[in-house]
Amino acid sequence: MKKIILIVLCISFGCRGVSQENDISATKTDNKESYKVEKTDAQWQAELSDLEYYVLRKAATETPGSSELLNNKKEGTYICAGCGAPLFKSEHKFESGTGWPSFDREIEGQVAYDIDYKIGYKRTEEHCANCGGHLGHVFDDGPRATTGKRHCINGAALDFVPKSE
Repeated sequence: MKKIILIVLCISFGCRGVSQENDISATKTDNKESYKVEKTDAQWQAELSDLEYYVLRKAATETPGSSELLNNKKEGTYICAGCGAPLFKSEHKFESGTGWPSFDREIEGQVAYDIDYKIGYKRTEEHCANCGGHLGHVFDDGPRATTGKRHCINGAALDFVPKSE
């Protein structure tokens, strides 16, 4: 019985999802890339909150369900918390049930992509094209009626600007 349980566990953990099998090498970026906004690590630490710093500059992930922006239903634009670049529009936000703000598309040209294998399999990482700050990841399990994409974004990487401003 122990061998059967061990085999089932090995198979379960060894299975790979196919949510990101598409090759995005055309949009792949390099961490050595220069950005419009460049600051020293000390400057980023001084300007950002601890959570913003760890998410944007160290590619950390906030606790699911912890972002004040998760349930935000107001009209407006989500901007980079590091540099203020516009990244996502409220009309493209949807409830994914993941615990992170999710969008079906980015503002064109404002988000850059890279591949990471940090958790043992290929994922498409998103970062701000203006300052290089880590935003989250994009998956192919979003709303089929629109783009089919789910941009799963750390709320700590974002600030919200209401439409009226």
